[in-house]
Amino acid sequence: MSHNFKMKPTGQNTQGIIYVVLAYVSWGLLPLYWKYLDAIPAMNILAHRILWSSVFTLTLCLFIKREELRKYFFNPKSLVKLAITGILVSTNWGVFIYAVNSGQLIEAALGYFINPLVCIVLGMVFLGEKLNKTQLAAFFLAMVGVAYLTINFGRFPWIAIFLALSFGTYGLLKKKMNYDSMSALAVETTLVAPIALGYLIFGAVIQLPLNDGAAIQFPVFLTQHYSIMIMLVFSGVITALPLYWFGMAAVKIPLYSVGFFQYIAPSMKLFIGVYLFHEIFSVTHVVSFLLIWAGLALYIGDMIVKFRKNTK
Repeated sequence: MSHNFKMKPTGQNTQGIIYVVLAYVSWGLLPLYWKYLDAIPAMNILAHRILWSSVFTLTLCLFIKREELRKYFFNPKSLVKLAITGILVSTNWGVFIYAVNSGQLIEAALGYFINPLVCIVLGMVFLGEKLNKTQLAAFFLAMVGVAYLTINFGRFPWIAIFLALSFGTYGLLKKKMNYDSMSALAVETTLVAPIALGYLIFGAVIQLPLNDGAAIQFPVFLTQHYSIMIMLVFSGVITALPLYWFGMAAVKIPLYSVGFFQYIAPSMKLFIGVYLFHEIFSVTHVVSFLLIWAGLALYIGDMIVKFRKNTK
């Protein structure tokens, strides 16, 4: 049986929810992918990720004949905006890859737990979005959990703070631009791709030390490890699709909802960091994350109630 969904101006869009869940589950699994490549310096992985994302998205946009692609490329204002978002998301990628391959996935997860708070503040300040009492209570629980963890971290968690701020700002800009998601992503990555390509060409003529201490030419390493090269090329696909889904969600549902769904990915990252990568998870982490998850449960419960009302 099909339903005609009557959405209020601030209500949830079913399609947007599906997109945002797909994006965050995919991002939750990414540490497994980057960990397999931990013999390669993070900057090289990042360069390949940017380059192949550009190739994949441009090819896809041309194949499905996205007219917006041409419009964005020939509009100076659009180019400036997409250059900014391209730099933001690229630096976010690089810091995250570094965190995974340097054994700091739990701190990266903290950053993505902080990110929804950044999204909520940005949404209220710049977009006029409002929270009801239940959502405010959920926000307060999550804020207390994040603050407790940050205060007891023992050092300034620069990885976490950078990841939260960069991706929160990226989400806000994507929301305000309201561009076609795949076309915008193609332009973003293409504008940054020359830097990535230049870095890879530079690396081809010098000796690049691998993380395990070996010193061999990077291109030679790749020709001897075909599976690694295939994974680097495929990084364009696993990068582009979640960002496409995220971009679709960002224009269909309120920014604070996008922010709270973000908890899916860091929860998965936390599980991977503790149980698969065997990083230290202290009592402080336990208390903080329980507070955060309690806020998430409260918020999701409120969303379920609203969803049922809107589908009647």
